[in-house]
Amino acid sequence: MFPRLLPITRALLIANVVIFLLQSVMADTTVAPFLLWPMNLGDADTPFGYSFQIWQLLTSGFMHGSLGHLFFNMLALWMFGSPLEQTWGDRRFLLFYMACLIGANVCQVLVATWTLSSTGEAYPALGASGGVFGLLLGYGMLFPNNRMIIFPIPVEIRARTLVIIYGALALLLGVTGWQPGIAHFAHLGGMLFGWLLIRYWRGQPPFGKGRRGPPNIRIVR
Repeated sequence: MFPRLLPITRALLIANVVIFLLQSVMADTTVAPFLLWPMNLGDADTPFGYSFQIWQLLTSGFMHGSLGHLFFNMLALWMFGSPLEQTWGDRRFLLFYMACLIGANVCQVLVATWTLSSTGEAYPALGASGGVFGLLLGYGMLFPNNRMIIFPIPVEIRARTLVIIYGALALLLGVTGWQPGIAHFAHLGGMLFGWLLIRYWRGQPPFGKGRRGPPNIRIVR
C-alpha cells in the first residue's frame, strides 16, 4: 500500500522538481554559487575558484545532478516522508527534514574541506540525499518492524534492518572511497542528525532522561 501524499511532503517534492527544471535552463556560472563547496582555508584552492557560503547548506539540498538522481531522491522522500508527516504533523516533520538536510551538508563541508587540505581534490555536492537518509533513519526508528522492498535489495526486510544496511554501506563506501562522486558522509550526517533530534525529542541520552519536552509538542515514541 502506497502512503498518502501529505502537504509538506508534496511541497518539498514540488520545490525540488521546480529547482531542477530551473537548473536545466540556467548557465553553470549562475548555478555554481548555490552548490555546496568546501571551505577555502588558504592552503588549497577550491575548484573553479568557488568556496563555501552559509546559504549553500540549504540551497544545495534542493538541487540535483541528473533526472535519475532527482527521481530516486523524490521517490524516497515520498515513501518515508509521508508516514513521518502523518505521525508528527507538518511543523515537526518539516523541522526534522531541514535539520537532517542541513546537518548532512555540515558534515559534507567538513569532510570536503579536510579532503581539499589533504589531497587537493574536492568538488561541490548537491542533492536531497542527506535529508532523505535522515527520513530513512526516522522511519526505521518509528516503524522498525514494518516490512518493505527497497532497491537494490530484492527481498522483503524490516525497516530497522534496512537502516542498518544503508548506514553500514554508506560508512564503508565513504571510508574506502570505492564509490567516488557520491557524498557518503552527507548521507551519514543526515542519519546522525535525525537520530540526535529524535533522541532529543524523546528526552533520551545524550540529552538527559525523562525530559517532558516543550509545551504543546507531543513526545515522539
